[in-house]
Amino acid sequence: MIKVLIAEDHDLIRGALIALLSEEQDIRVVEEVSRGDEIVPAVVGSKPDVALLDIGLPGIDGLEAAGLIKELEQPPPVLILTSVGTPGNFERAMAAGVRGFLVKDAPAHRLTDAIRVVARGERYIDFDVAADGGEQEVSANPLTAREIAVLSAVAAGGRGSDLRSTLGLSIHTIRNYLAAARLKTGARTDEDAVRIARANGWLNEGPVAAGS
Repeated sequence: MIKVLIAEDHDLIRGALIALLSEEQDIRVVEEVSRGDEIVPAVVGSKPDVALLDIGLPGIDGLEAAGLIKELEQPPPVLILTSVGTPGNFERAMAAGVRGFLVKDAPAHRLTDAIRVVARGERYIDFDVAADGGEQEVSANPLTAREIAVLSAVAAGGRGSDLRSTLGLSIHTIRNYLAAARLKTGARTDEDAVRIARANGWLNEGPVAAGS
């Protein structure tokens, strides 16, 4: 079970987030706060697996709170959920050590995906914001070597039996790697995952060796 703390100053939005997450079997909201200066004490008290923070909060903003969370002895990963997805906020979030950055107009499934990804210690970044904010320079590649190899083969035009022979993997295994790559990049399709990975410089654009 993934325990989540929510920091959101608008009661209606906070209630909607709690209702949304309550529908997930593996996610539970353990604490909610409406002010930035309440976040760190709430984190210490509730020990969430993920801290879901808005930026524009009274007291201190969510990014300042994220920096304070990072200084805790056992800090949970921070996922920023904001309506102000500007490059400046994105860069501040990366500097504060957040593991995820998502805008509020994203589809609901992206939020639940993002919570699961950052709970595993991985990074989840909204691609459109990242592209504007220079994600190529500040974000670590979340993909494994095999996921990169499979996406690179797809980017080169590989399909079906071509992928099997190029990669030396079964179709089932290839599909699993593609599903993992879509989840980590926040993509809906394999083509979107390729586009996001290419924009971030994560692909091997040269020939892909079998079994790599």
